[in-house]
Formats: sequence, structure tokens, C-alpha cells
Amino acid sequence: MGLRTEHEIHGRRRSRNIGLGIVLLCFVALVFALTVVKVRQGDMMEAFDHQPRVSLIPAEAEDAAAAPEVAE
Repeated sequence: MGLRTEHEIHGRRRSRNIGLGIVLLCFVALVFALTVVKVRQGDMMEAFDHQPRVSLIPAEAEDAAAAPEVAE
């Protein structure tokens, strides 16, 4: 069994696979970098579907609702 020369199509496939691998590595690096920046900034990491942290009920009404009066 002798040495076989590589066919042209295998060379093309290899170069395309290497190119795709480089593109995927760049994408992963970009996502990782954005994640690191987001975590270091300490921004609130909530999506827009969360409920607001600020209550729309006035503070006096919240106090009255939290401590119901005892009937005598």
C-alpha cells in the first residue's frame, strides 16, 4: 500500500472547516467578552418581563394593608 496523494476536494473541505472553526471561535469569544463586561459593570440583569421593583401603591396604603387593624 503506497502513499496516496490528497485529492483536491479534501483540501477545499479542510480549508472551509478551518475557516468555519475560526468564525465559531470568534463568535464564542465575542459572547464571552460581552458576558464579562456585563458582569463587571454590575448592571441589573433582568429581562423586560419582570415586574417593576417600584410599587405603584402609596407608602401609607402599603402600611395599612400590611398591618390590619384588630376589631374590638
